Formats: sequence, structure tokens, C-alpha cells
Amino acid sequence: MKQFLLVFIGGGFGSMLRFALGKFLNNPQNGIPYGTFAANVIGSLLIGLILGFAAKNDTLSSNQTLLLATGFCGGFTTFSTFAYENHVLLKSGDFMTFAIYTIASFVLGFLAVFFGMYLAK
Repeated sequence: MKQFLLVFIGGGFGSMLRFALGKFLNNPQNGIPYGTFAANVIGSLLIGLILGFAAKNDTLSSNQTLLLATGFCGGFTTFSTFAYENHVLLKSGDFMTFAIYTIASFVLGFLAVFFGMYLAK
């Protein structure tokens, strides 16, 4: 039960931060949803750091990893919003923004995880 509570608390904080970032950075007039993009790339970097530190020399307990990686990063990052925003871009015919947003999200997301793991080691 404690593990569920840790994921719940971390996820709540991550979701609130993502919501605030989206309110601050997302603007329908500028095309790319920068808030979701930032949340996903920053979350990827954070999960790389967190899991890298956890694997390095057991610096984080399994409960801390659940709170931070599964909970916070899981709530902070969002694939469903990313998918919906891509749907909106395609439906509006904005194929260039769709391509840039999708490719940049995947490439920078992967690189951020690898960079986080690298920094942790």
C-alpha cells in the first residue's frame, strides 16, 4: 500500500507541474506545444538522472525511485497529450510543425535519457 501512495503523491506533483508548464508555455497560435515538449524532454532527462543515480551505487531506495521516477516523472511527462496534439496538428494540415514536433520530441527525449544516465555515472 505504501508503494501505491508514493506513486500517487509523486504523480500528483508531476501532473501539477506539467499542467503549470503547459499553461505557461502552450499557446495555440504558435504551433508547437512548447509546454508538453518541455515536460517530455525535461522528464526524460530527470528519469535518466534518477535511474542512473539509483543504478550507480544504490544511492536511492526503491521507495525513492518509485516516488521520483514512476510517480513524479510518470505524472510530469505525457504521451497521451503528445499524441492528441499531433492529431490536432495533422487535422489542421500543419504537416511541417507535426514533423518537427514529433521528430524533435523523440530525438531529444531519447538523448535526454541517455544524457541523464551519462551525468549520473
